[in-house]
Amino acid sequence: MAILNIRIIGDPVLRTVADPVTDFGPELAKLVADMTETMEDVDGAGLAAPQIGVSKRVFTYRIDGVEGHIINPVLENSDDHQADHIEGCLSIPGLAFPVRRFRATRATGVDLNGNAVSIEGEGLLARCFQHETDHLDGILFTDRLEGEDRREALRSIRNANYDALTERTTTKRAKTVGSSFGGASFGGAGFGGAGFGGGANT
Repeated sequence: MAILNIRIIGDPVLRTVADPVTDFGPELAKLVADMTETMEDVDGAGLAAPQIGVSKRVFTYRIDGVEGHIINPVLENSDDHQADHIEGCLSIPGLAFPVRRFRATRATGVDLNGNAVSIEGEGLLARCFQHETDHLDGILFTDRLEGEDRREALRSIRNANYDALTERTTTKRAKTVGSSFGGASFGGAGFGGAGFGGGANT
């Protein structure tokens, strides 16, 4: 297993719709293992494959003791929404804003062995599934913002100081990249201190 580089906003892979996984074997197993280790190294709540430069429909998650991975996920969302909650993203370090998400989500797909997976979640777990699946569709949490929050996020990303922040974040993460042992925990701000490839940072 290895800790991998996390791509930062501006990288085209984050804006590309990921391809379905069709090959199940050792390479996929290694990808899932590396993503899990990378997510844990930065104390993330979730991580999508495009965030480590692999344009495949895979994400890992770890919320309140519930952890795993889903390949080729399909979401069924409730009709109603949960209270807006602050999200961050490992690919957009330093920014966190309240995001509107569906209250409950059922994620179906397969695991790395091709076995069917179906997981239902509410609250943070549902939020994580929606955030990570957005990554697989080339959508970032800032795309979900509206009004002044959206304007503030875009202003921050355009700011020269934000370039310096992303450089510092990348440099700090690089200290454990390629290593199979842990390092400091950092990443985008988020709820509960974690991050999803977005979210609490994910």
